[in-house]
Amino acid sequence: MSATAPSPDGSKVTHALLQLLRGRSYEEIRARMYDNALGTAWWSACKTELDIRNSERLATSLVENSRVAARISNSSEHMEKLTETLLEITTGVANVIRDVKESSRRVEIATYAIIGVAVAQLFYVAFLALGRQ
Repeated sequence: MSATAPSPDGSKVTHALLQLLRGRSYEEIRARMYDNALGTAWWSACKTELDIRNSERLATSLVENSRVAARISNSSEHMEKLTETLLEITTGVANVIRDVKESSRRVEIATYAIIGVAVAQLFYVAFLALGRQ
């Protein structure tokens, strides 16, 4: 790669070199830039092409960042709704468990009452059976 000497028509040369560099890889352009002296047409074209590509990458990453930020925002809103729903359901389950606990206490008392009545009836039957003899 020979360095082109600056001429009065340097911008046209740089533009032509830019067109030539368009299809090259980032690494190849970077190597070519460092192979040429600072300020030459090749160096300027490589530097310009790298700046263009970096700007394009920056613009693309900004667009992607805004998309990701929007997705994160939507996801966080969705998570808030799910958390509220989970809280409501958990509160409902806690209330049901509390009611079941109260009901089980009532069932326990009723069971004791039934057992008491059954024992009393057994004594009654025993007294009746023993009284007839």
